[in-house]
Amino acid sequence: MKIGPYTLSNNLIVAPMAGVTDRPFRSLCKHFGAGHAISEMMASDMTLYAQKKSMFRANFEGELAPISAQIAGSEPEQMAEAARYQVANGAQIVDINMGCPAKKVCKRLAGSALLQDEELVARILDAVVAAVEVPVTLKTRLGFANGQENILRVAQRAEQAGIAALAIHGRTREQMYTGEACYELIREVKQLLKIPVIANGDIDSPVKAKQVLEQTGVDALMIGRAAQGQPWIFRDIAHYLKTGKHLAPLRFEEIRAVVVQHLADLYAFYGEYSGCRIARKHIAWYTTSLPNSNAFRAAMYAEESTAAQFKAVEKYFLELLNQAENVQDLAA
Repeated sequence: MKIGPYTLSNNLIVAPMAGVTDRPFRSLCKHFGAGHAISEMMASDMTLYAQKKSMFRANFEGELAPISAQIAGSEPEQMAEAARYQVANGAQIVDINMGCPAKKVCKRLAGSALLQDEELVARILDAVVAAVEVPVTLKTRLGFANGQENILRVAQRAEQAGIAALAIHGRTREQMYTGEACYELIREVKQLLKIPVIANGDIDSPVKAKQVLEQTGVDALMIGRAAQGQPWIFRDIAHYLKTGKHLAPLRFEEIRAVVVQHLADLYAFYGEYSGCRIARKHIAWYTTSLPNSNAFRAAMYAEESTAAQFKAVEKYFLELLNQAENVQDLAA
């Protein structure tokens, strides 16, 4: 799998997710075998660049190459300037967001709302590709509304504009994340284009990953929600695709070590106040299927310092460690 001049270590990519794919999470997924990761989206509005949240999102220090920054917006020249800014900031690939279904994004006619105006889509693609010398990729959906899927036209226009790779979530904006992803149109796009095509949506296991690859013929898979709380899914999928065999579940002590290291990275990256609050959702994802997790999370959410939060997590995991050796035992 290649994106411009960059050859990825494999064809498994971490999907850009707002509020999730920060530098600590991207690094963790790459540690577990993801071949590529894309940053959470950053607004193209220059007036927002100096905000604390935007500065965290644009922090690529020490990250494994290639570094990919996703930008979102609806004004072609503003998007072009945002692309130049991210390249100057260290991005080696720029990704355009035309897939986010969030209401606050679509209200600004950005994200998947752009799919309603194919002329504007074309202008943004042309402007961003012309603005930078690095590869530009596109993340999009099948269309804005059910029955109005226009991905074939958008995909062709993207290739004409010089987009280096195209990632498609197999739903319309109207579907949000409901129902099942449709891979048939992704297969048609792959047959239509010469550039790499990446399938996204509902890829949550090694078996499903293989099924989607075979069904669509795509060049790579993009995994988002399924990696929340189990970043080792990239390791599991890569092994299965290579050998046809499933890896044994992580030993419980290994899972505890992952969580502890992730928390340490979050605290160091965000600092005391934000680190404690941002860590809460990750802790919740890691513990969702574990025994007594509801009571634990209720108590953990009440902790206001990183030290107290860390201590609560350690206590909970060490108690469970005495009961089981792996996730399957705990879930039984």
